[in-house]
Amino acid sequence: MHIIPAIDLLDGEVVRLRQGDFDAAKKYPVTGLQLARNYAAAGAKWLHVVDLAASRDGSSGRPELLLQLLEAATQSVQTGGGVRRTEDINERLQHGAERVVVGTLCVTQTLRFLGWLDEFGADRMVSALDVECDAAGIPWPRIHGWTVGSERNLWDLLDELCTYGLKHLLCTDISKDGAMGGPNLALYSTLVARYPGLEIQASGGVSGLRDLEQLKATGVAAAVTGKALLEGCFSIEEALEALA
Repeated sequence: MHIIPAIDLLDGEVVRLRQGDFDAAKKYPVTGLQLARNYAAAGAKWLHVVDLAASRDGSSGRPELLLQLLEAATQSVQTGGGVRRTEDINERLQHGAERVVVGTLCVTQTLRFLGWLDEFGADRMVSALDVECDAAGIPWPRIHGWTVGSERNLWDLLDELCTYGLKHLLCTDISKDGAMGGPNLALYSTLVARYPGLEIQASGGVSGLRDLEQLKATGVAAAVTGKALLEGCFSIEEALEALA
């Protein structure tokens, strides 16, 4: 299992949100580029970068800092936030991204996302699905900043996406996001069992090395974590050692 450090950029600053709340953004005194360099030096092979301003503002956002980071980063980068057009994907790939992450459109315009899978290839595209589990434990995607629920549950949506070649899935339990209370291990175990061909990235809830070890046991391909690293709960070096 890989560990993928996450960097969230908002108006030029490194921040972390709790459960998607822009009004509760916590800022960190480091640039995205410096953080990327630190993580690369520590041995992280991948980086997950989200342009929160693009997610919030759409085409009116200013992607310059994100594109500069993509060009300068020495590790492989997957990036999301505000990806709504084919041009958004092309721009990020042309500036050095290895993968582009798409969220809401996977739910609201599934056929469009499937077209991108075909156009750019499954290795280049990541479906990011943020879910809320109901009383029966069934996960339901939520979109538009988690304010709107989906009419299709996660299993129905993934059945279609996987039929058409989805390879990379980033799945977040929104109740765990930024809370550092431990990941939803049952969710990831079920995902791995139902979709053995998917490269699943777990996100949300990681607070310590024990969480990483437990996620590895579920069979997921990677764990995406941001706040735990920024808060000093563990280092990249410690994570790599624990997962070795």
